[in-house]
Amino acid sequence: MRIALFTEVFLPKTDGVVHTLCHLLEHLARRSHRALLFAPAGGPADYAGTPIVGLPALPLPFYPELRLVPPLVNVRKALKAFRPDLIHVFNPVSLGLVGLYVGREMGIPVAASYQTDLPGFIRRWGIGFASEPMWGFLRWVHDQADLNFCPSWFTLQELARRGFRNLRVWGRGVDAERFHPRHADPSWRARLSGGHPELPLVITVGRLSPEKRVGMLRALVDALPSVRLAIIGDGPGRWILEQQFAGTPTVFTGYLRGADLAAAYASADIFVLTSANETFGNVVLEAMASGLPVVVPHTGGQTDYVQDGVTGLIYQAEDVASLIAQVARLIEKPALARSLGAAGRACAEKQRWEDVFDRLLADWTTLIPPVRPSEQPGRAISIPRGVAPSFPTPPQ
Repeated sequence: MRIALFTEVFLPKTDGVVHTLCHLLEHLARRSHRALLFAPAGGPADYAGTPIVGLPALPLPFYPELRLVPPLVNVRKALKAFRPDLIHVFNPVSLGLVGLYVGREMGIPVAASYQTDLPGFIRRWGIGFASEPMWGFLRWVHDQADLNFCPSWFTLQELARRGFRNLRVWGRGVDAERFHPRHADPSWRARLSGGHPELPLVITVGRLSPEKRVGMLRALVDALPSVRLAIIGDGPGRWILEQQFAGTPTVFTGYLRGADLAAAYASADIFVLTSANETFGNVVLEAMASGLPVVVPHTGGQTDYVQDGVTGLIYQAEDVASLIAQVARLIEKPALARSLGAAGRACAEKQRWEDVFDRLLADWTTLIPPVRPSEQPGRAISIPRGVAPSFPTPPQ
């Protein structure tokens, strides 16, 4: 297959979309498929053998890490030269609209991925009045795609309830060799615990911005004075968090990657997710693969694979006391922590990237007509219908 990919974000930015894309490009190369990626300029010229077309992008004033390509760029020449069998757009908001429009114009099948809960993030940013209009915009955008992929059953059901159509689950995987308990390192534990490796070490990993709610953990360290906390990640909210956690036993590491990130996970005792708007939660699966008991909110894509009391503990998303109680429970009951860590590891071992991507390739194949796309008539952008689809019950 020849696949043209459009993404709103790519390297050097670090987030779940970029993480998934990198693994996807590596898999396409292994399976001998051809790909072309359109992304904001500033990243590499190619990745895993896939050429990258970098397009001029503008940084958002309140979030300089995020740079959007205006939806007016002309990509027709590059697409016509590449002659893709399929276009796949990731989180279409700006550049993704170009992929959708040109795909329809050229008669190329288009798949789309819904990977970020933008309406939920907007509420967390304190501008909830814009949440419903954002839902309407996203529903209209995804209505143009032949197939819409969701990272989890949780997300699929939310989208179906809001009238999105043509939905399919495309899950996520984890490299269970890269993230493994054997990567525990005493020097990393000493660093992350602020020089107190004998005390309980709680970590969280991710982007430091308001929607991630990392500030909730201040109440945790206040309530459990023996806990040492490591916040792994970076973002526009870091400076505020550093002020908020001043005087507490908290270590900020910035972004960690590769062997350093794997060692950080494996050297901790407990992983906590504070974000209640995750469509999947890659970092949760990485923590599970590393053998950590995980504590996660009751809303979000992570509920697909975190079963309360079996593969992790679940707390009420808006209740800080519930979060503190679950962490305290693990500290007080080390046998439970070990049991959850082992069960989480066993669960993560089954979530192989290779299987996840092979299922995606099979779904892509169903969209490609027997006649080359260049010979297909174009299809105009449609108006949203707003009809909620039916969807199958997730496997138990």
